[in-house]
Amino acid sequence: MAWTKYQLFLAGLMLVTGSINTLSAKWADIFVAEGCGGSKEHSFQHPFLQAVGMFLGEFSCLAAFYLLRCRAEGHSDSSVNPQQPFNPLLFLPPALCDMTGTSIMYVALNMTSASSFQMLRGAVIIFTGLFSVAFLGRRLVPSQWLGILATIAGLVVVGLADLLSKHDDQHKLSEVITGDLLIIMAQIIVAIQMVLEEKFVYKHNVHPLRAVGTEGLFGFVILSLLLVPMYYIPAGSFSGNPRGTLEDALDAFCQVGRQPLIALALLGNISSIAFFNFAGISVTKELSATTRMVLDSLRTVVIWALSLVLGWEAFHPLQILGFLILLMGTALYNGLHRPLLSRLSWSHPPAEESERERLLGDTRTPINHTS
Repeated sequence: MAWTKYQLFLAGLMLVTGSINTLSAKWADIFVAEGCGGSKEHSFQHPFLQAVGMFLGEFSCLAAFYLLRCRAEGHSDSSVNPQQPFNPLLFLPPALCDMTGTSIMYVALNMTSASSFQMLRGAVIIFTGLFSVAFLGRRLVPSQWLGILATIAGLVVVGLADLLSKHDDQHKLSEVITGDLLIIMAQIIVAIQMVLEEKFVYKHNVHPLRAVGTEGLFGFVILSLLLVPMYYIPAGSFSGNPRGTLEDALDAFCQVGRQPLIALALLGNISSIAFFNFAGISVTKELSATTRMVLDSLRTVVIWALSLVLGWEAFHPLQILGFLILLMGTALYNGLHRPLLSRLSWSHPPAEESERERLLGDTRTPINHTS
């Protein structure tokens, strides 16, 4: 079945904005500029301020939701019109997990490459699977356990590639290892977020854009307030600002004033996360969860290729092997081998609707699946 122009647009939008989201964050980290009070030039390392920007982008999804809701008035679109009231505070625990996990990942992105950052985020499958068994009472099928094992193997290969790669002055070996471990640690928190969303939020049948926007609102407000004590908390070697504190938002604004391209990178990060969430939700609805997973994997390839072209990292063949193993693990966990086997065995006719129902369930997707 051929895709419509609208479906092609959504797929392209998801791929492009998803790639821009990671690359723009890494681009901001690369800039060097003077800070406040005539401090010497230093790298733009402000992960918590960047996380605030990302939550601002998520918050804007609320505007998209209400625009769709206004458009749907007078139409029978039950996915946009609220079906039952819910307490917005239900989103507070997942938002706290999102805030913590995102902040850790932005810290890690300062230490490691954009491609490794993207690949290692695949570790979320391991912890989501284990937590769903422990707390949601699910039973994983053998193919899902194989997918988890393959993902672990892929993470080991990607980590090994980082160990064997050449490292410049900006990314020393110890920093790369720390960054990789922080990314994997953050996926534990992201998995907790997904379990909380499924256990307490999904039963209220909240529209995904509204859910992302509400979590973005909580994350934006709370993390913005936390920037004040972070300005005074010493962070030692983890600090990237001249004052040696956990975060120095004033220093960040001074650097932006002296290097306007940093503002462009931050704007790209903020806007791309909003469009990426919208496109991802729309792709799942218009096409299938399979398509969304494939596009997300292609996003990793795009980020990796552009990072190599821009000279942000050195090529290592082990990364190809690691990516392929991670891709296989994701495919096994999400059951993408089943339609392929059914086609090969000719036991069942190919049916896109049955595939969508099996992978997507009742059209619910993990909230903020990309952050």
